Amino acid sequence: MKFSSNFEKKFGKYAIKNLSMVLIICYACGYLIQIAAPGLLNYLYLNPYEILFHGQVWRLVTWLIVPPSGFDLFTLLMLYFYYSLGTTLERTWGTYRYNVYIFSGILFTILGAFLLFGYTAVVQSEAERELALYLTWGMNTTLNPAPRFSTYYVNMSIFLAFACTYPNMQVMMFFLIPVRIKILGIIYGALLVYQFLTGSIATQFVIAASLMNFIVFFITGRGKVHLSPKQVKRRQEFKREVKKTTKTTRHKCAICGRTEETNPELEFRFCSKCEGNYEYCQDHIFTHTHVKRN
Repeated sequence: MKFSSNFEKKFGKYAIKNLSMVLIICYACGYLIQIAAPGLLNYLYLNPYEILFHGQVWRLVTWLIVPPSGFDLFTLLMLYFYYSLGTTLERTWGTYRYNVYIFSGILFTILGAFLLFGYTAVVQSEAERELALYLTWGMNTTLNPAPRFSTYYVNMSIFLAFACTYPNMQVMMFFLIPVRIKILGIIYGALLVYQFLTGSIATQFVIAASLMNFIVFFITGRGKVHLSPKQVKRRQEFKREVKKTTKTTRHKCAICGRTEETNPELEFRFCSKCEGNYEYCQDHIFTHTHVKRN
């Protein structure tokens, strides 16, 4: 935990704010490609065979823009739903930890794709290995598991994380039926277990890899944060009050008006010869006219 805290202090400033919106923008690009040039998506999937044998390393990134489903009204509603869940989690956990959660899910998915590729190579005999890899990974057929490695289950991990963080929050199912989010989480979790047990080996690799971030975060206790919306609101109000308090103690030059926030490289000092509390920056501490009350 100490190592994680130190890591956050060093690299937390590089965390991407509003990461959920970034993912939505990636999907928008993917839908535009799907409409304008559907065949181009075949060169964007996360396919270890093409990466290792044909040097198509861009697939390590471009699979993020492949849309999880077709574009319709239901898709728009689901994207808005996941955007709302993601932004709420970011406010609750903080930008850094939400980034770690999402990017760990992405990295686990990439690792799962390569592990499945290695499994395909190992289970075949040496004479059949190259042909088997070509038939399963190298051809754009329904047998190719590459399209299954998408951000669909990464989005599902956001839903599961939200259900664990806000178990008692109610959502309007079909805009009519109020249901607690933990009930939907249990139903979806049971569905995932069923798909894992009855699905193919490729499906098992996809589900396990994409949801590994959820398993790691919540087994280690990192994601077990149970907060109500009122508690989150109070936390945000407390942060705003702290910022207001720090603003009143900020150093400010009485001549030029520069502060330690606008110019952190400057030094500020109070003048002992001025009558009153007058503070000056390093450029005016020796050149200003001393203030006298009379």
